Amino acid sequence: MKRIILTIMVLVAGFAIASPDSSAQSGSGNARASGRHDAMSAWKEDMAKFRARSEQDRKLTELADSIAGLQAVAAVKNQDFVLQAQTVQFRNGTTVFVNSATNFIAVKGNRATVQISPSNYAAGPNGVGGVTVDGMISGQEYKVGKRGYATYSFNVMGMGINAQIEVYLTPGTNQASATIYPNFNSNTVWVQGSIVPYDNANVIEGSSF
Repeated sequence: MKRIILTIMVLVAGFAIASPDSSAQSGSGNARASGRHDAMSAWKEDMAKFRARSEQDRKLTELADSIAGLQAVAAVKNQDFVLQAQTVQFRNGTTVFVNSATNFIAVKGNRATVQISPSNYAAGPNGVGGVTVDGMISGQEYKVGKRGYATYSFNVMGMGINAQIEVYLTPGTNQASATIYPNFNSNTVWVQGSIVPYDNANVIEGSSF
């Protein structure tokens, strides 16, 4: 009889070891659920911080653009600016990315300098890959359209240039484009870039005609 009871006790103990305790299973499940909840909470917190930083960066960028835009407008109105070009488009439709230090339209008082130097390989007439011309300006006109887009137009006449130039400013930024209409031919040129005050420009002026 003792042997039977002992055998039953061993079997019961074996089943207890082989079968996880229900309370242990419940505790493990709760731990996993808690871990998932903590991970999700941490992810949501990280995303909230990221969005806050992104919003702050966006506002700082907008503020910087707004300040640069106000400076650009003031510089144009004072006839004391440089449009530093990033791209130049020619009449045949070819558009090239250019060095803004050597491609620009500069206005200082009653004088203007126009330099187009699209080549990084050939020296060109001006020694920096293109052509540099300057002259006196006249017929200046500054006007603002319905949507806040401003246009500054003027004529420039000199030894190597006789052209009409129109500069178009993008509201709220210092981004701008310009069209150069030569009066002696139809080789119109378009440039796109940014406007900075004359003294803040970083340009390399070549030899002019």
